[in-house]
Amino acid sequence: MNDTTPDDRYIVPALQRGLELLGKFSRQTPELSGAELSRQLGLPRASVFRMLHTLEKSGFVERVGDSTQYKLSLGVLRLGFEYLASMELTEHGRPIIEALRDASGYSAHIVVRDQREVVFVAKATGKSTQFHAIQVGARLPAHATVLGRQLLCCMTMAELSALYPEDTLQSHTPKTPKTVAELKAQLDTDRRNGYGISQGGFETGICTIASPVLNDRLEVIAAVSITVPAQILDSKLSNTLVPLVQDAARALTDRLSHMPQPRAMLRALPKIQHKIAA
Repeated sequence: MNDTTPDDRYIVPALQRGLELLGKFSRQTPELSGAELSRQLGLPRASVFRMLHTLEKSGFVERVGDSTQYKLSLGVLRLGFEYLASMELTEHGRPIIEALRDASGYSAHIVVRDQREVVFVAKATGKSTQFHAIQVGARLPAHATVLGRQLLCCMTMAELSALYPEDTLQSHTPKTPKTVAELKAQLDTDRRNGYGISQGGFETGICTIASPVLNDRLEVIAAVSITVPAQILDSKLSNTLVPLVQDAARALTDRLSHMPQPRAMLRALPKIQHKIAA
């Protein structure tokens, strides 16, 4: 009789063994050799060596000096901190964007950046059914969206060029920046204003208003936004909606920083982060 459950068919043995290997490191045994791991896992040394080599290349373990010992590396910490940060961001952010949705009448979102893409991590759906398509987990190109501009706004020209080494950026509409220099100019404008408005940079007929969320070191870690039909956003409406988005971003900044950030300090972001001018 087979003791395995139907779900066992989907287990990847190599991945399972790699995770078990990582679990052998603890506060009591922060350093382990390949031989020790082989004995504890009941696996051949050659198999354990291949797993250690793979995990080392991926940044999850590292060799201790010139010895045969290994320890956990920053990759494991990064996963843990990213998980905690995302939980805190959505937990604190959801009531804020729900209040923003109620005050504005439009769908509100929280996004973060993953390299060259923005990722939607929270959403409060507005009354209009026109913009319900974007779901949590959706990704958009950072350079072509005002959301991405908020998340990239503190990068120097050198950092942007490293992220976008190509001569011409991918175009989605005529309003998409074509070069890193054009993108940097847009970032500088948004950074000075403390918010950004996009009308057709990625998709025509849609207007997005976004403002950055900061941590206690005044680093941009997320952005808050609302989505509005482009044809109804006149100057009067934008003057009403922009402060709502900025206030929501500041409220989330306050919560994530665990201390109130004076508005004067937030407006002084370009001066405080003087390296951006490089």
